Amino acid sequence: MDMTNKEYGAYVNSKSKPSPIWKNMLWAFGVGGLLCAFGEFLLHTYQNWGLDKDSAALLVSITLIFLSALFTGLKLYDKLAKRAGAGTLVPITGFANSIVAPAMEFKSEGLITGMAAKMFTIAGPVLVFGISASVIYGLILVLLQRF
Repeated sequence: MDMTNKEYGAYVNSKSKPSPIWKNMLWAFGVGGLLCAFGEFLLHTYQNWGLDKDSAALLVSITLIFLSALFTGLKLYDKLAKRAGAGTLVPITGFANSIVAPAMEFKSEGLITGMAAKMFTIAGPVLVFGISASVIYGLILVLLQRF
């Protein structure tokens, strides 16, 4: 079968069902909002337990990372992400998932060559870019303050 790219694109579009974009956006907005609201709930709860705001915020981050990793390990995070899409990419929970998911996937290959080696396959480029960008921005800021 010899098709041009345009003909192939039309063929694929005719066979695939349309994406319910408004429903997907509503799910993403709702789940992302609930995750953020849960973070705020945790912040106020920890502050009510007597922690100062900085310590409470740190504990919120730790709690969200732990829960995200736990739900990823229990294969619940993927079920939620399948329904909620980008709503689960609230930075801290999505980042924790991006580290734990490859580790879980490659655990059968061993602790070092599997989990440890593959843990940062998704998050690695994000870390490299983030660290590199922060160093470059810091150097620019230092240079601008000297002149």
